[in-house]
This record gives sequence, C-alpha cells and structure tokens, in this order.
Amino acid sequence: MGERSLAGRKALVTGGARGIGASIAAALAAAGASVMIGDILEDAGRQTAAGLGEHGKAGFVRLDVADDAQWQAAVAATVAELGGFDLLVNNAGIEITSLIVDVEAADLRRMCEVNIVGVALGMKHAFRAMRPGGAAGQGGSVVNIASVAATIAFPAIAGYSGTKSAVDRMTRVAAMEAGKLGYGVRVNCLYPGLIPTEMGMKLANDIVANGLAADVGAAVAGVVEQTPLGRLAEVGDVADAVVFLSSPQARFITGAGLPVDGGMGM
Repeated sequence: MGERSLAGRKALVTGGARGIGASIAAALAAAGASVMIGDILEDAGRQTAAGLGEHGKAGFVRLDVADDAQWQAAVAATVAELGGFDLLVNNAGIEITSLIVDVEAADLRRMCEVNIVGVALGMKHAFRAMRPGGAAGQGGSVVNIASVAATIAFPAIAGYSGTKSAVDRMTRVAAMEAGKLGYGVRVNCLYPGLIPTEMGMKLANDIVANGLAADVGAAVAGVVEQTPLGRLAEVGDVADAVVFLSSPQARFITGAGLPVDGGMGM
C-alpha cells in the first residue's frame, strides 16, 4: 500500500487518546486520513489529536461510547469538523479480570456497556451517517477491535472473552445488513493478541494475583509460549491491520475477523 492510501478519508477512532487507539489514529493520519479522536480522557485526547496535526486535519470530541446521545454528537462533530465521515474504528474497551467463582455482576455489566453496547451504538451511528442520504453519505468502512480472547479459552477473563465474542458476532451481522441494505459500508474486526500497554500489563498482574502465574514475567512468558511467532503483539501491528482493512486494498473484504495475534488463536 502507498503511504497515502487513505488520502481524503475521514475517520473517528474511539478510545483514541492513548495506547492502541492512539497508535491507530497515528497510522490512519500517516496514511492520509483526517482523524477525530473520541474518548472520555479529554486532556490526553486533545494532546494526541494535536500531535496528529503534522499529517493533516485532526480533532477531539468527548465520547462515552455507552451513551447514545454522545455518539450522535460525536458523529455530527466529525462530519462538521473533518468535512465527512467514512471510517470508524470501534477501539474503546475495558477488561476486568476475575475468576468465574469471584465474578461481580457490576463488572460484567460495565464490560457489556462499553465493549458490546458501545460497539453496537458506534455501528448504528456510522451506518446512519455513511449510508446514502446520511450526513456523510459516501459509504465507508467500520473496523471493530475484538480480541484473541474471543478465540481462545484463557483463564480469568470469561466476562471479557464473552464481550469480545459478541463483537465478533455483531461484526458479521452488521456486515450482512450493510451489504443487503445497500449502505456501501464494509464491516470487519480484528483479534489482537496481548499487547504490553497499561491494560495488557494490568491483566498480567491480575493473572498473578489470581494464582495463575508466579510473577508477571511468568505470566507474559506463558502467553509468548502459546504464540507461534514468539513475542507479544505491538500496537503498530494492530494499527497497520486497521489501515489495511480501511483501505481500497481491502475493498472486497467484509464480515471478516483478522487475527493479529502471532498465531496464538489458531
């Protein structure tokens, strides 16, 4: 792909203030897209958006992905400030570690609100804006960030795995609907492996706290041992895959789940 393969595209990245989301936003901008970052972390989000300015137009909008009204406002702001909207990356997500015998209903509900409801609302408002007659009306692409947790049985993340499996299923239904109804929107998802971001390392520490590994090093080594390519995932691995699925090179790909896990989930 050329370095400017997304020239002229207008993107909204949820959870884009830091970590994987910030890397995705930077990769989209480097590929030529204008990028709106949606996040509840306002200071970090604005700082990340400011750093994208060297590539082109970028902005920030506060977005709690579980709030329908905030989604409507975020999409409207994206269209108004960027001059359109044809790429959505549903990246925002949370993970709360727990053995099944210790699971808390409130934790499950919170993960469902962000990881399932948030993704569904994002697709809802993307479809409404991108389909013919919508506020943007030029079709587009949605990439949902699921997880290798949707494809493997890993201890202490049953609730998280369930929500990411839901992202996988919703992606496929949404792709079918968008195609059958003539929206001109492709919908795909990614299954990233464990990445040593703040969220990823918290999981490693939680694995130790639940008696499933002797220390963090052992927890990480256990993941690497299960990964044929022999390392943890990196944020750039995921960002590059998002750029590909958002690009013209993926024009005939929809309803797919792309593993970015070094083979861990095969």
